[in-house]
Amino acid sequence: MNKTNMKIVLAAVIIVLWLTAAAQAQERKLTRAQLPPAVEKTVAAESQGATIKGFATELEKGRHLYEAELEINGHSKDISMDKSGKIVEVEEEVTKDSLSADVQNALKAAAGKGTIGKIESLTKNGKLVAYEAHVTTGRKRSEIQVGPNGKKLARPE
Repeated sequence: MNKTNMKIVLAAVIIVLWLTAAAQAQERKLTRAQLPPAVEKTVAAESQGATIKGFATELEKGRHLYEAELEINGHSKDISMDKSGKIVEVEEEVTKDSLSADVQNALKAAAGKGTIGKIESLTKNGKLVAYEAHVTTGRKRSEIQVGPNGKKLARPE
């Protein structure tokens, strides 16, 4: 096999791997009836007093996660569960005023000249690990994160 053919084969392999990874990370919408019984039980308990906006599933790091999108008292709350119904992550909208001064200042600094929109607390396995804010700078949209104490995170959550 000559170098040109080898490059074509290598490029094709890379494209297939990239498409496979992208497909695995895709979210798929579900109905409540499609949820596993253990997930449905958790949803029933967690959604009391909430409006259910929808359900989805995705493959993340090799495991199926189920997400319930809720609205509670006018703010959003997304709950991710494994197939046993165990809550692994919660993203809940919070108001800027509910945050400590350290967290508010850290978010402002990280946003730079951008405008901070929706802010969410990020809880994993029952522990608050970060605050995440949606930022708009011109036409560009991004997300920023800071730790629960306002410190820079070692890695994104």
